[in-house]
Amino acid sequence: MNIKDPVEKLPLVGPTFAKRLGKLKIESIEDLINHLPFRYDDFSLISPIGKVQPGETVTVKGTIEQISNEYTKNGKKIQKAVISDSSGKIEVIWFNQPFLARTIKKGSLYNLSGKIEWFGRQKVLLSPEYEQLRGETGIHTGRLVPVYPETYGISSKWLRSRIKTALEYFKDSVEEFLPPDLVSKEGLLSEKEAVSEIHFPKNKESALKARHRLCFDELFLIQLAALLRKKEWQEKTVGKAFIIDEEKINDFILSLPFKLTSAQERVVGEILKDLRKAQPMNRLLQGDVGSGKTVVAAVAVLAAYLNGYSSLIMAPTEILANQHFKTLSQYLKPLGIEVRLVTGSRKMKAAGENPEVVVGTHSLLFQDFDPKKIGLVVIDEQHRFGVEQRSVLAGKGVSPHFLTMTATPIPRTIALTLFGDLDLSVIDELPLGRIKVKTWVVPKQKRQDAYSWIKKRVKDTKEQAFIICPLIEESESLASVKAVNKEYEILSKEVFPDLKIGLLHGRIKPKEKEEVLTKFREGEYDLLLSTPVVEVGIDIPNATIMLIEAAERFGLAQLHQLRGRVGRNNMESFCLLFTENEVLPVLRRLKTMEQTNIGMELAEIDLKLRGPGEVYGTRQHGFPDLKVASFADFGLIEKTRKAAEEVALKKLEPPLQSRLKNYKIDSVTN
Repeated sequence: MNIKDPVEKLPLVGPTFAKRLGKLKIESIEDLINHLPFRYDDFSLISPIGKVQPGETVTVKGTIEQISNEYTKNGKKIQKAVISDSSGKIEVIWFNQPFLARTIKKGSLYNLSGKIEWFGRQKVLLSPEYEQLRGETGIHTGRLVPVYPETYGISSKWLRSRIKTALEYFKDSVEEFLPPDLVSKEGLLSEKEAVSEIHFPKNKESALKARHRLCFDELFLIQLAALLRKKEWQEKTVGKAFIIDEEKINDFILSLPFKLTSAQERVVGEILKDLRKAQPMNRLLQGDVGSGKTVVAAVAVLAAYLNGYSSLIMAPTEILANQHFKTLSQYLKPLGIEVRLVTGSRKMKAAGENPEVVVGTHSLLFQDFDPKKIGLVVIDEQHRFGVEQRSVLAGKGVSPHFLTMTATPIPRTIALTLFGDLDLSVIDELPLGRIKVKTWVVPKQKRQDAYSWIKKRVKDTKEQAFIICPLIEESESLASVKAVNKEYEILSKEVFPDLKIGLLHGRIKPKEKEEVLTKFREGEYDLLLSTPVVEVGIDIPNATIMLIEAAERFGLAQLHQLRGRVGRNNMESFCLLFTENEVLPVLRRLKTMEQTNIGMELAEIDLKLRGPGEVYGTRQHGFPDLKVASFADFGLIEKTRKAAEEVALKKLEPPLQSRLKNYKIDSVTN
């Protein structure tokens, strides 16, 4: 048996449990060992039975004198046992677990861990964890007991016993991969100790030390992988450095029907500086919806064109590709630059004699074009893309400049950690004259008033509204689709019977989705009910109201992106955040949406308030989920970055190279 073997090879797992473990993304024995507890039950206080007091959480060690099933007055089945040691005895009670009368053996030695409570007039141990003692220490009682993420048919108790077995077999296969001088300099536990102690710690201090080592590993590996990608990228060269014709570029900027903001001017400067170098640019451009990223990309496209190079502009969906095509055509066609659209439904050869701009989805990469003529690639909403763009182009023997754009407000610490191989530019102000979207948190008692107000604004006018339902589960599952269908029934029959409502969710085929959006854009629907699939880049000029149901279930960054779908046409626009939740911190968090309109600020607030795992709501936008570390741990991020920078300059040992393979973060060019 090998640590890389399928998990079903482990004793007492087998195919049925292996299938359930698959839901927790556990495929191999190594995955099982890396399935980490998210908290511990402290059952480490072992108390003589005669000294236990109500309210205490304790472990008692004794002999089971008796156990039986009994019925209460109202017909419920309870299990009663008596456990004794040399200091006394106590009654134990469980509810609705009749099998315990067969499982727990009378006369045997057990540890029971749980809370001492009053039951009627006597002290009892209520619903404790139980464990028959065969060795010195237990794994379910009498210690800090690990509690794991679970799924149907897989309990923490079952996971503990299987992880214990896996560690007994494979603890010695856990390799140290950090350089020895780094381990001693940082005072870290060895990898072997950390893996063992995170699951079954001797005490709270050793649990913290194990977690610290594993957090260090994770942040170090993410950052080292990014630094090595950057180093590899910098060793490549473009066909030639661009010569920037400042006069023509300034003429273009002055000819625009609006003035660039100072943030746009700063970012244009950063991009043009990159384009002058022989190394290919690899820059992440971040800016809110409507902050003017496309016009910045148009300047880069013009610079490529003036140097005799074509540009590829890639969007995640056909809808977005169409939008970019229209916008770039407006900017570039007056200069005589050919802009063409290539999507799944519009096949055409992307190969012309003169330099041109070709807009499309990522299928563009596989079109028939001369790669040597491509000087610039612009990728929109990068975390929705696969990792293949750069490697496909590199395979064709070319390394053009890369500009990646995103409207997802990524807190700076996260951006620098995950995207360490990209240089970061941020457009942190909106164009002058852009009307601020008025935002209100709507409690349940004001729901009906809000519905009436929407009806008044939308009925028999040009105005339209979005209604967003949150996902019920992480993926666009059938349960989510069912919920949005049910909401559609209620809205169309009871709330807005005299309005036309469109319906959109992730299970709808792309062609149908396009049709629904086209009808909405053309005013055939008054309202569009949707799951958060609507989030990226959709431009509906007459949409002035964004209503978000169960707003507390979204991250602030995600709410902000949804809000950016309205107010695109300088019409007064509104965002209504519906919540049934009355907990003060939840309402306070949502209220920040009323006060600030800058995505980056909101993302930073959410990082502090809710922690990084939830910054982006249920859908994680392709960011890797951190298993143990936190993006809010700025000190450790800084420390691991410095360590990664030092190690990147040296020759990497095989164990470290092997670990880095797991950290090819797909989302970085996603």
